Amino acid sequence: MTIWVSDDVAHQWAADRRATRGGQAKYSSFAIETCLTVWVVFGLALRQTQGFMRSLLGLMKLDLAVPDFSTLSRRAAKLEFEQLKQQASSEPIQLVVDSTGLKIFGAGEWQENKHGTAVKRRSWRKLHLGMDLNTGEIVCSELTEESVGDPTILPDLLDQVEGPVSRFIADGAYDGEPVSNELERRFEGVKVIIPPPKNAVVSPEAETNPTQRDRHIAAIQSEGRMAWQKQSGYSQRSRIETQMGRFKQVIGNKLKARNIKNQRAEIKVGVNALNKMTSLGHPAFERVS
Repeated sequence: MTIWVSDDVAHQWAADRRATRGGQAKYSSFAIETCLTVWVVFGLALRQTQGFMRSLLGLMKLDLAVPDFSTLSRRAAKLEFEQLKQQASSEPIQLVVDSTGLKIFGAGEWQENKHGTAVKRRSWRKLHLGMDLNTGEIVCSELTEESVGDPTILPDLLDQVEGPVSRFIADGAYDGEPVSNELERRFEGVKVIIPPPKNAVVSPEAETNPTQRDRHIAAIQSEGRMAWQKQSGYSQRSRIETQMGRFKQVIGNKLKARNIKNQRAEIKVGVNALNKMTSLGHPAFERVS
């Protein structure tokens, strides 16, 4: 295993001196986030992360103290992450969003592992991701309880997006006037691509002033749903599903943290790690025949 560590790590490891009253932190947020990144990417426990970082810094001959596992857990809940940095691009963002479930270790799983009792309902969280089709990067993310609906969390996701959005693609769960109005209010001229249900009807003003949804309904009725998906670009929504699978494959499909604050920090660290991997390079595909 080869690990590359930037030379400026030693200069950013210690926390800055406080100018106000209160205890002085020993480790900077950068140090905590670095350790948490190792914790998430390599699938370690916090105790294992502590030992791994001590060994790594020792091999690098850096005289730096490593946060213990309890410090990592405590600081993770209060860690403030910077907004996801988006790659510089001259093109507006083409945003596609979706959600998926992540398992958590709750009381039901403990009873099953300890006593072999059947679990009636497993505990899980809902991960919401938004990806830019131009760069393949995750530009917004959020972790919620499983009962939170996708349209409800959409404004929080859009708050994380910088710059204009030319297209918004999502599944039928986002269908509705509130979502369309929110997108049109935030992004001028955005093209909203959301499939209407089979029993959808056009608005009363469809003949004189049709909405984007009215045009989608008319296209589906005249050309068919599959042709509409290809013509409108809705088929590209499969890329966010691929990104979800990549997250579960690389980061994991189960959260290690036990409370919601630490779980959200775990997600932010995982998303930042995936974006870092994406920025290092993409495979190039070319048709040969």
